[in-house]
Amino acid sequence: MAQRTLLQAFHWYYPGDGRLWPDIEEKAASLAEMGITDVWLPPIYKGAAGGSSVGYDVYDLFDLGEFDQKGSVATKYGDRAALERATQALEAKGIGVIYDVVFNHKMGADETERVHVHRVTPDNREEIDPDTFEATVHTRFTFPGRGGRYSEFIWDAKCFTGVDHIEDPDETGVFKLVNDYDEGWSVEVDAEFGNFDYLMGSDIEFRNKAVYEELKHWGRWLMGELPCAGFRLDAVKHIPAWFFRDWIGHMRESAGKDLFVVAEYWHPDLEALRNYLDLVDRQLMLFDVALHYHFHDASKGGADYDLRTLFDGTLVGAMPEHAVTLVANHDTQPLQSLEAPVEPWFKPLAYALILLREQGVPCVFHPDLYGADYTDKGGDGQDHHIEMPAIECLPRLIKARQRFANGPQIDLFDEPNCIGFIRQGTSEAPGCVVVMTNAGETAKAVDLGQEAAGVAFRDFLGHRDDEITTDEKGRASFPVNGGSVSVWVRADALN
Repeated sequence: MAQRTLLQAFHWYYPGDGRLWPDIEEKAASLAEMGITDVWLPPIYKGAAGGSSVGYDVYDLFDLGEFDQKGSVATKYGDRAALERATQALEAKGIGVIYDVVFNHKMGADETERVHVHRVTPDNREEIDPDTFEATVHTRFTFPGRGGRYSEFIWDAKCFTGVDHIEDPDETGVFKLVNDYDEGWSVEVDAEFGNFDYLMGSDIEFRNKAVYEELKHWGRWLMGELPCAGFRLDAVKHIPAWFFRDWIGHMRESAGKDLFVVAEYWHPDLEALRNYLDLVDRQLMLFDVALHYHFHDASKGGADYDLRTLFDGTLVGAMPEHAVTLVANHDTQPLQSLEAPVEPWFKPLAYALILLREQGVPCVFHPDLYGADYTDKGGDGQDHHIEMPAIECLPRLIKARQRFANGPQIDLFDEPNCIGFIRQGTSEAPGCVVVMTNAGETAKAVDLGQEAAGVAFRDFLGHRDDEITTDEKGRASFPVNGGSVSVWVRADALN
C-alpha cells in the first residue's frame, strides 16, 4: 500500500461559482498518479452565507447543495450532483475522501426565541453573572427549504450552550443560555479564557442527548450517501473530548472499517496535545501545530535559524504515530485568522521534511501545489493582493515520497545551517539521501556503507545537474544549492 499522503484540496479564497467539485473530478487521475492517497474536502454542507460560504458558518449539515436555502441551492463548491461525481472519481482512482466535520456551532438560524441568559466575562468564561435576564436569541433552526428530508430534527435553544449576540436588549459579547443542564460550560475543553467551550455562533450543547444522537445519525447518513475514508474534525479544543471519544468509535463501528481521523487542536504546546490524545483514548491524529510554527520561524530567520532544532517540542518528534504534519493551511495563509505563512524559498525544504521522513502523515496545501491569487482586507482595513506561487518541485517531492522514502532513517542533523537524512531503502524499494541548507551552497559528507560502494547518484528534484559517485567504502559528499534542498537517489533507480 502506498504511504498515506493527504491533500487539503481547497483554501479560504478558492474561487466560488461551483468550481471546486468539477476541478477535483478532473484532477483525480493526476492526483493518484502523483502519489496523493487521500483528499480532505472543505465543509460540504450549506453555510449561513449560502453560495458564498467557505463552510465553517454551518447552517444545515444535511444540505449538500441540494436545497434552496440561504439564497442558493449549490454551496460555494458546487451542487450535490457535482459533489457525488467528484467523490466517486476520487474513489475510482483509489483516493480516500476525508470530510471536514464542523460540529462546534451553528449559524443563520431561521427563527428567534425568547430565553433567559447570563452575561459572561469574555476573557474569563468561568465568570458567569449569577443574575439572569430575558433576551431574544437566534437559535431556532427549522430548515424550511429541506422540509424534513433526511432528518426531521429541529434545533432550538435547548440544543445550545451560548451565543454571542442577543436582541431586546441588543448586545454582543458572550452569553450563557439557561438550559436543562448545569449552569456551567462543558468540561474536557481547552482552558484558555478559563474555559474555551464557547467560540462563536450558537454553540452546540453536546450534553443534550437528542443533539448527541442527531450528530451520530448525521455521520451514519453521510457515510451511506458518499464514499468516505475518514474525517477532519474542526475546532476540537472547543468541543468536549468525551463527545469525539464516543463519536469516532461509533463511526468506525458503523462503517465496518478503519477510518482516518485527524483533529484540529490548534495549540503549539506538546503537553496540551498529549493531554487531548489521552482524553480521546488516542483514537485519532492531530495536526502538528508546533512544527508549522517552526517552519514559519525558519523561513523568516534564514541562515540565523538553527535547522537542528526544527523538530524540538513537536508532536511528530514525540508521538509520530499521532502526527499529521503540514506546512500551511486555510487558517494560516495570508490575511487569515492564524496567519503565519512560510516563505516560498523555504517551502521545498519544509515539504521535504514532512514528505520524505518516516514519521507522521504529511498534508499538502492546495495553493502550494497549484498556486493561489486573491485580494482581501488585512488587519489595517486596507485591501491586499496576495499571490501564493505554486512550489515547482512539490509534485516531484510527492512522487519521491512514493518511490524513494523507503526503509530505515538515519538523521544527519549535525550542522546548524545544513541538515539531512538518509532513507536506507529496502530489498524491494530504493532509498534516498536528502540534504538541505538555509545558507549558501554547501555539501554534506555521507557514509552509506560498503554495500553502496561505487554507486552513482542524481538529484531527483533536478536542482543539481551533478552525478555523484560514492567511493570504495560507500562514502560521498552530496552537494546542495544555497537555500535549497536536493533528493539524491541511485541513478539506476531512475531508469
